[in-house]
Amino acid sequence: MGYGCEHYRRRCRIRAPCCNEVFDCRHCHNEATSLLRNIYDRHELVRHDVKQVICSVCDTEQPVAHVCTNCGVNMGEYFCEVCKFYDDDTDKEQFHCDDCGICRVGGRQNFFHCKKCGSCYSVNLRNNHSCVENSMRHHCPICYEYLFDSLKDTTVMKCGHTMHTECYHEMIKRDKCCCPICSKSIIDMSRVWRRMDEEIEETIMPEDLRDKKVWILCNDCNDTTEVSFHIIGQKCRHCESYNTRMIASPVLPQ
Repeated sequence: MGYGCEHYRRRCRIRAPCCNEVFDCRHCHNEATSLLRNIYDRHELVRHDVKQVICSVCDTEQPVAHVCTNCGVNMGEYFCEVCKFYDDDTDKEQFHCDDCGICRVGGRQNFFHCKKCGSCYSVNLRNNHSCVENSMRHHCPICYEYLFDSLKDTTVMKCGHTMHTECYHEMIKRDKCCCPICSKSIIDMSRVWRRMDEEIEETIMPEDLRDKKVWILCNDCNDTTEVSFHIIGQKCRHCESYNTRMIASPVLPQ
């Protein structure tokens, strides 16, 4: 019927209890308040706090409900009483997750809630991902947008940390293949390691460095070992990864 905003199609607007202003949705509110000149006036709307909505058809302000109390219009094909959320685009297959406390999209049958990670993940990741406690309740390490309720797709990396899918692909495109948070390799690097083996085999070190030993910490397996120094890289003896860094030699107990 032509109602709604760029974020959602719906036949109502919300009154923000935090500032008593009317907006099409919480994202419209957050975008508007983020531009306020005084940084202390900037704030975000807590979706569960919304108490009043305004029907877009008859302009009647009323308590949150699925159907307008005045004209009887359905204010959104999908309605969540908990999140105070309306949306006509049911092709998104919205569903409310009680454990997350918010609505998700993509169909309930396609997701499960990981208790340790604290978020809904694709069923393809059930028993097939590394759990990191509350991994989604932080900011994307690339663009720094909060991940838990972001509208963008999210990728769970091999290490269990998360970031926006578009940020992940941009990072890989720039040949950054380690997690920005824990530094573990996030893709199969075995071919790269084999190529480095060949380069080391072909690169002769200066005589004064041939017998030099260094201690390394492997970012992939967390093993600490003493290895021969090479200008190209230091290989972990445990997992054969070159994703390592030199560290000070351990202090032995007296």
